[in-house]
Amino acid sequence: MIKQFFLLSALCLLISFQITAQWQGKPVNFSHGKLQVSANKRFIQHADGTPFFYLGDTSWELFHRLDRTEAEKYLTNRAQKGYTVIQAVALAEMDGHTVPNPYGYLPLEDYDPARPAIREGSGNDFWDHVDYIVEKANELGMYIGFLPTWGRYWHEGTGVKDNQPLFDVVNAEKYGEFLGTRYKNKELIWILGGDRHVENDSQKEIIRAMARGLKKGDGGTHLLTFHPTGGRGSSQYFHTDDWLDFNMRQNGHNTDFTGVYSKTADDYALQPIKPVIDGEPLYEDHPLSFNAAKLGHSISADVRRPLYWNLFSGAFGHTYGHHSVWQMYDETKNRRPVNAPLMSWQEAIDQPGAIQMMYGRLLMESRPFLTRIPDSTIIVRSNVPTSIPGEGRYRFVATRDEAGTYAMVYAPVGREFSVRMDVIKGNKVTAWWYNPRNGEATMIDTYTNNLKVRKFTPPEKGESTDWVLVLDDASLNYSVPGEKIK
Repeated sequence: MIKQFFLLSALCLLISFQITAQWQGKPVNFSHGKLQVSANKRFIQHADGTPFFYLGDTSWELFHRLDRTEAEKYLTNRAQKGYTVIQAVALAEMDGHTVPNPYGYLPLEDYDPARPAIREGSGNDFWDHVDYIVEKANELGMYIGFLPTWGRYWHEGTGVKDNQPLFDVVNAEKYGEFLGTRYKNKELIWILGGDRHVENDSQKEIIRAMARGLKKGDGGTHLLTFHPTGGRGSSQYFHTDDWLDFNMRQNGHNTDFTGVYSKTADDYALQPIKPVIDGEPLYEDHPLSFNAAKLGHSISADVRRPLYWNLFSGAFGHTYGHHSVWQMYDETKNRRPVNAPLMSWQEAIDQPGAIQMMYGRLLMESRPFLTRIPDSTIIVRSNVPTSIPGEGRYRFVATRDEAGTYAMVYAPVGREFSVRMDVIKGNKVTAWWYNPRNGEATMIDTYTNNLKVRKFTPPEKGESTDWVLVLDDASLNYSVPGEKIK
């Protein structure tokens, strides 16, 4: 019995190593064509129909605070960890309009978005530096989730130009056209907004004008979305606008499912149908609800839960963030810290949560991708519903494909639960445990599918020991969860 245990443990380690190794540094294959919305309006795919998993990282200050050596280190790290989108801002939050980049350059002439500060030659202005970073990300097989501006510059006073917003309808369209033309042939996704909500029609028209300019400049080559402030989604303002290709939420820096991450499902249910993603969930090592003195900082378990909550609620991908990385905090360079970061960005890029995001991507890509739907009715409610399916930070969620060939249940704690087996249509069902902390998959058993309900007990009980139960139609011989789909 002891020998069998050690053999099983060795097999699990081997599976984990193989999963990590086969994806280490694997780039997006841009030859599959430009990104577009899938036929069922739920996902993003390449022009040839190949599914695209959006695994993003919030690197808001990338263009503004990092020099080329630093940027290459960061981008290489993220490519090795399986990220596919890097979200960065041109007119950055940390006074990007008045504080130069590491080479002494500002983005605009006289703070006018209609007059980007461009000099003849290469490598001698702000936009040449942005070019370098975009091209390096593309070279490494990643898209840039390109924010033309942080929201403060169209939303509120900026300390210049009579303390008025930098943007109006006219210069927003011109600035958008400049960017669209300059990056027409690069691999990117446009993200408007920048952590602000739309308060009036004037602000709404500025965003629409920028979208028009981008489309005019790039000929509609790239997808567009909108990044809102915390607890909100692009759907609140622009859901029926034709330029908005998919909805982006900022579910925010909280640990609870109900009323926070449950909003992803709300956007999934909207008409007309549009894909949805959480572009800013809780960051790793971030003050919980912005109140470190009372609640402390988040840990990797806190950022894993939103990954699966969002995906299993209908999101087509997910964005990770680290509190030190978004601001590229580095005490040695006298960069002003925001909200008590715990470490430098150089240390933060290898925090556990940053690595564990890849396991979510691997799991989703190991099963049919474009037919997946949210369905938490798979989970049998217990006599104490706050236990199963749970509330707060302990909510269980489930997903499956439309044909019933597989189903998955995310258990945020090691707690016994029951599932409806009739969601799997095959005569036999193969069950697996998938470990979100290390990407290991362990077969439980293959069952004759003759029970309406079956009970499952995770391998470990307790807190922060989350698991994914994977149920497959055994006749289809699917790959080990997390391995490349056959």
